[in-house]
Amino acid sequence: MLLMDFENFCSDSTTIWAVVGWFLTIFKIVIPIILIVMGSIDFGKAVVAQKDDEIKKSSKSLAMRAVAAIIIFILPSVIMMLINWAMDVSGTDMDYETCTDCVIHPSECGK
Repeated sequence: MLLMDFENFCSDSTTIWAVVGWFLTIFKIVIPIILIVMGSIDFGKAVVAQKDDEIKKSSKSLAMRAVAAIIIFILPSVIMMLINWAMDVSGTDMDYETCTDCVIHPSECGK
């Protein structure tokens, strides 16, 4: 039977949490930039074509992509806030602060 020491789980797996932190950092910066650039390109093509229907369609598309970019940027922070709240409510002895610190600040993980 495999027994794990859950009280030191985060301290023992800091490398994994740092990788997750780097992934989330890249995810919440690169994806919104790509969405906004793609929307701007589509909008620029519609403006150059000078068709009112295409301009309206691409402006709506740009707005939706901007909203998606904002949601993607904020989502990891909201998830971390919910995890912190759940850990505080549960009263567990696990060193979850190490996990959240590594995910939020991956460059400082394990120092």
